[in-house]
Amino acid sequence: MDKNLLPLLIDLDGVLRIGKKPALYLKELFEYLKISQRPACVISNSTLSHGKSILNFFENNSINCDIPVLTAADAAAIYVKEKYKKAAVYCADSIKNLFDDVLDFQSPEAVVIGDIGKRWNYEIMNGIFKYVYNGADIIAMHKNKFWKTPEDGLLIDAGAFIAGIEYATGKVSILIGKPSPLYFQAGLEILGYSTKQNFIMLGDDLETDIKGAKNLNAKTILIYTGKTNYPLSKNLKIKPDYEAQNLKEVITILQNI
Repeated sequence: MDKNLLPLLIDLDGVLRIGKKPALYLKELFEYLKISQRPACVISNSTLSHGKSILNFFENNSINCDIPVLTAADAAAIYVKEKYKKAAVYCADSIKNLFDDVLDFQSPEAVVIGDIGKRWNYEIMNGIFKYVYNGADIIAMHKNKFWKTPEDGLLIDAGAFIAGIEYATGKVSILIGKPSPLYFQAGLEILGYSTKQNFIMLGDDLETDIKGAKNLNAKTILIYTGKTNYPLSKNLKIKPDYEAQNLKEVITILQNI
């Protein structure tokens, strides 16, 4: 790694992965990172995958990824195992095994909320409400409002359901994923840096990626391959430092930072 270059944190969905496919110019981006030796780490709010499965995604698409990958699921599992002995976990089946050591739906000390897609219903919401009302902490893998796929368009995300639980119980959740400063810190620590130093954030979400990173005085690159539409409204208070239509433009930007 070249310590003279600012470290780069990269979002996954809408940036490196579009729906179920690799983004255009992804190979070129990874090649640039390898040749330039710029320190980089993927930090994703994904609650459907853990880091190893994302590396498998790249490999299965004949893309060589030499940089570390951290997901909100990985970070949540580490946090919960450190802080609690028993937790009720609502997440995708693909990551549930990360919580095997603490899984408990009888008397949980915490309720971990990730993505359960179309399984959200009154029974589940009310069950979570009762756990929290009786003293359990709310652990939010992320609080994204919505996400977007080429197949289904806009989809409501877990943040909306978590907000409902917070409202009903009067209890604020503990946020693991972006825009939590702890999550940016976790990604930078993997690279040997901290949020006290300058860094770059590349993402497609104005709230979680751009605003979250700017709150830590980072340089930000907004890419328009995901959930944010071009052009930005002039009335928006959140302004990225750089904007890109694709990863090829991102490479050009990085060569000048």
